[in-house]
Amino acid sequence: MQATANQTLNPQVIGQAESALGALLAPVLAETGRTFEQWLVLTVLTANGGTQDRTQLIARIAEARKIPDAAVEIAVTQLATAGALAAETGWLQLTAVGQAMHQAVRARIDEVTAGIFDFTPDELATAGRILRAVTGRVNAFLAGDPATT
Repeated sequence: MQATANQTLNPQVIGQAESALGALLAPVLAETGRTFEQWLVLTVLTANGGTQDRTQLIARIAEARKIPDAAVEIAVTQLATAGALAAETGWLQLTAVGQAMHQAVRARIDEVTAGIFDFTPDELATAGRILRAVTGRVNAFLAGDPATT
């Protein structure tokens, strides 16, 4: 199904974009031997400077991606076993192995998506603002915020 140029943003368009990007990501993760949940852990830790409280990291990813805490916990354990994370007294620290894993996946994603996000900075900023607003409204609705119903 092809989208028309004048199609407005709606749940179907957002879902189709997410599905298309997921279809690009899945083989990249398979090539690099990472699961989606492992990729999320590596990405969030990298964005946080390589260190974060384990409980907070798991809750943050589970909430943001609407996945069970246990799925994130399994990914953390797998990455720690692989030497990608150091788990000390409730804190997770990305190791050199973990940094290399993240860089390998990130480089491959950048290769695969080159040209897909070549919009103007203003277009990207607008899309980002709108998608963040949609996400915030959905999260508020899921939390039972009466202002969103």
